[in-house]
Amino acid sequence: MSEKIRVRFAPSPTGYLHVGGLRTALYNFLFAKQNGGTFILRIEDTDRTRYVEGAIENLIKSLKWANIEFDESPNVGGNYGPYIQSERLHIYKKYVDELLEKKFAYKCFCSEERLDVMRKEMEKLKISPKYDRKCLHLLEEEIQKKLNSSLPYVVRMKIPENTTIKFNDIIRGDVEFLSDRIDEQIILKSDGYPTYHLANVVDDHLMEITHVIRGEEWLSSVPKHILLYQYFGWEIPKMAHLPLLLNFDRSKLSKRQGDVAVEDYIAKGFLKEALINFVAFLGWNPGDEREIFSLDELIKEFSLEKVHKAGAIFNLEKLMWMNKQHIMKKSDEELVKFVSAILNNESFSFDYINNVVRLMKERVNTINEFITFSNYFFESPKFFDEKSKEKNWTSQTQNHILFLINKFENLNNFSYDEIETSIKSTSNNFQISTGKIIHPVRLALTGVGMGPSLYELIEVLGKTEVISRLKNALKILP
Repeated sequence: MSEKIRVRFAPSPTGYLHVGGLRTALYNFLFAKQNGGTFILRIEDTDRTRYVEGAIENLIKSLKWANIEFDESPNVGGNYGPYIQSERLHIYKKYVDELLEKKFAYKCFCSEERLDVMRKEMEKLKISPKYDRKCLHLLEEEIQKKLNSSLPYVVRMKIPENTTIKFNDIIRGDVEFLSDRIDEQIILKSDGYPTYHLANVVDDHLMEITHVIRGEEWLSSVPKHILLYQYFGWEIPKMAHLPLLLNFDRSKLSKRQGDVAVEDYIAKGFLKEALINFVAFLGWNPGDEREIFSLDELIKEFSLEKVHKAGAIFNLEKLMWMNKQHIMKKSDEELVKFVSAILNNESFSFDYINNVVRLMKERVNTINEFITFSNYFFESPKFFDEKSKEKNWTSQTQNHILFLINKFENLNNFSYDEIETSIKSTSNNFQISTGKIIHPVRLALTGVGMGPSLYELIEVLGKTEVISRLKNALKILP
């Protein structure tokens, strides 16, 4: 592309970073990096009723975790700041005054009570509620009188009548709206703060944004934004509206049906590479069978033209599968660091955790599962699986275990081969199948009926721990 690409991610600090927000940030980031462009973080905090303390820091922390870095932001700085809208109020005031002077906007003094009555009457008539333009027709002396009386007011943008507003969306193609269906939006609130529509357009122009890439929920706002660009005589950036994220039942993705915050997935032990890979595929794919991508590969392959229009299903099973693939791509050393950080227990050595990782790597879907699915590596079992106990622990098991303990105690080299020989020797002594030793021993050591190779598990736990657990099981199990 010949023009210098400038894109932005512009979240509101209303809490956590939603996975939909992560996708918007990611697509903007990929598009910018692929085209040698600039990626900007702008905080849209003009709705003070929804502002959450600490949300800006959480947003930046989550994006940094995902390796999504900004070229310009409140932290990084840049030549187009401030990058927080509440620090730009003087700028918006200037442009509101310009719209008022050009008669593209007007002051509205209607009370909330009147507006509420108006809305209810329109709903009764099955008309989509929108402002009835009462204050558009006020005379100058009436306006001045209200101002002298210190009546609170908002500023609304004027919408032209009988006009078709058209634009071309990179993802959706040609889109058009009839102006008669567009509400005369408030662009400046009575508290002096601009609404999203004005601040968004002013900032995108002043920050020289070339492409607006955002969620489909903002599609209906585009005609208002186009009108504002036209009122100011500004060039309209190219636009791309991303498909909605949906639950499996095709309802809009919401916390009611599952986790939607990036920090939830971090806490559950998902790798950033996997979450980024998964989120990239929520509406886009490379057009072939490939599914596992690194961030660098996504930068190379991503294309807005290949983003779908239809809503994208958030499939947790798919995310689990992708996470497993990325775990398999990690070195054991990297995985040890992750597991050690979660354990936060210095009593387990690097070598010990490395052995656990080696045994469990192909069995887990998340980093947390190295601990939750195999907690028996880190603590003795407190409970024993009832089904396994009923199936594998017989009246003769105590004798089998006591015999095996004696074998283990006499081993000088507590290795895989010697462990296997001891168990087979025990089964031969009692003239029973090896399984009748293996299954109760596994239950005694882990509390569960399945897991990795028992001989390897015993070798990792070590002689002292294994004998201690076997003796403890004999006390607890009948």
